[in-house]
Amino acid sequence: MTYKSTFQDRAGQAAEAKQKALEQYKARPQLDPKEAAERAAAGQQRAEAKAQKSADKKAEKKASAEAKAARDAATAAANAPKSEAELKAARDAKYAARKARR
Repeated sequence: MTYKSTFQDRAGQAAEAKQKALEQYKARPQLDPKEAAERAAAGQQRAEAKAQKSADKKAEKKASAEAKAARDAATAAANAPKSEAELKAARDAKYAARKARR
């Protein structure tokens, strides 16, 4: 292509390139049915492996979420505000310990 090429020149070159590509496509050898079946089986295996990996990842993610929820619940229970009776028992224990030191 040159600076002074016209639209017709470019359109002709594009048509030639398209025709050449079509000829190359038609000239390629046909796929053997046995090989096609092998490729399909391999594709099926890949799809099954991908589905299995996805299911494993989903199960792992669910287990991780459940473990995190359990940890959060345990932390919340440990950090829960104490009742009046618990506070009084702690105060009494602290007072008894101080009395025992004297």
